[in-house]
Amino acid sequence: MAARDPEATKARIFEAAVAEFARHGIAGARIDRIAAEARANKQLIYAYYGNKGELFASVLEKKMLDLAISVPVDPDDIEGWIDRLLDYHAAHPELLRLLFWEGMEYGSAELPHEAERQAHYARKVAAVRDAQERGVVTDAIPASDLLFLLVAMANWAVVVPQMKRILVGGEDTDAGRLRDSIKLAARRIVDR
Repeated sequence: MAARDPEATKARIFEAAVAEFARHGIAGARIDRIAAEARANKQLIYAYYGNKGELFASVLEKKMLDLAISVPVDPDDIEGWIDRLLDYHAAHPELLRLLFWEGMEYGSAELPHEAERQAHYARKVAAVRDAQERGVVTDAIPASDLLFLLVAMANWAVVVPQMKRILVGGEDTDAGRLRDSIKLAARRIVDR
């Protein structure tokens, strides 16, 4: 009989949940499919993570933490930050899919673990505000709005790839041109 490895089981459950939620959203996700993909029983999923909503919140929180660690906001190098953000989302499109599903299912209602999310974004806004106070980026736009605009520009093509293909084109040269355009627009938005 094989030895039990709870951490390996949790990791398999987590990865299966990321894929399931990214593909089907909260309402469409099925614990049965997560359990089958993770080679774990449903009771373990509930024991480790609670209900489906809590599992989704846990998955999203961990994926957002990974983004925050991997690609910290850098208002001193907007173009470099945009490049790193675009690269991150190209390699990890599931995060934006998870956020999109969250928006579809919760709308503007309060989110589970919202206080943690607010603290997460407050740190990012503080970095932009600090750059504004140092004169690195414009203060004509409030820091929170500026961050929202920059993130929206960088993220939208991953959220709606069909629109990107139709409007911009589907070739690698089109993607490169769009990247350059996003960086130019970002630079112009933050210029003093």
